Amino acid sequence: MGIIGLGLLLFALLIGNMQNFLQALGKRRLEMSLRRRDVELWMRHRSLPEELRRRVLQAERYHWAATRGVNEEMLLENLPEDLQKDIRRHLFKFVKKVRIFALMDDPILDAICEKLRQKTYIKGSKILNRDGLIEKMIFVVRGKMLSEAEDGITGLSEGDVCGEELLAWCLENSSVNKDGKRIRVFGQRLQSNRTVKCLTNVEVFTLRAADIEEVTRLFARFFRNPRVQGAIRYVSPYWRSFAATGIQVAWRYRKKRLTRENSSQSALSPK
Repeated sequence: MGIIGLGLLLFALLIGNMQNFLQALGKRRLEMSLRRRDVELWMRHRSLPEELRRRVLQAERYHWAATRGVNEEMLLENLPEDLQKDIRRHLFKFVKKVRIFALMDDPILDAICEKLRQKTYIKGSKILNRDGLIEKMIFVVRGKMLSEAEDGITGLSEGDVCGEELLAWCLENSSVNKDGKRIRVFGQRLQSNRTVKCLTNVEVFTLRAADIEEVTRLFARFFRNPRVQGAIRYVSPYWRSFAATGIQVAWRYRKKRLTRENSSQSALSPK
């Protein structure tokens, strides 16, 4: 009798757990249906064409599948601050793949991780356009992208970074006075020299230009470190272009000097 009673108890627990699971699943499906209904009503109200409607619904479906309907930012806000930092450090290990970020201390990385925001793109979306403004850095979490530039085509996938030149540009186009205050140089914007588009549905984390500027302002002393300045110049398109121009000028000067020396030797040599 004892064994039978125990078996019935376990069976009842199993049925109860299954019932809770099905209720939670039904609640998620209801939330997704209500969300889709709201989106369709909005598209109808705005009289969007059929092609745009199809893309909006596709983006909504992928965003729901990627997030499982959970708002991560709201979830983290309700947790203790130290636990938030530990979770972000675990989730955002990929930021250290950027050369400049790899040199940063934990407080700076924590400030950067707080600014990262999840975003999804559908197949065919363009993240960067050639000659368009670069307004954010992108860390690829899932999916594949293609970067097309004058110097060739590069594939981007999980763990890769796009728009990293924005960090170097933000640091170069501002200065620090003797009091440690940041002075912004206005009138300049960074333009992309490549086109980046999605080959598949893509999940990324983004870091906006305004957030990068805020972090560099708060930790201005760190960014004056010679090692950091060297890393900035290493990844900076401006400094690469400046170095290439310097090499070309030096090569032309040397070529002219060798030509003059050869001409002088030819003139002095007996015929």
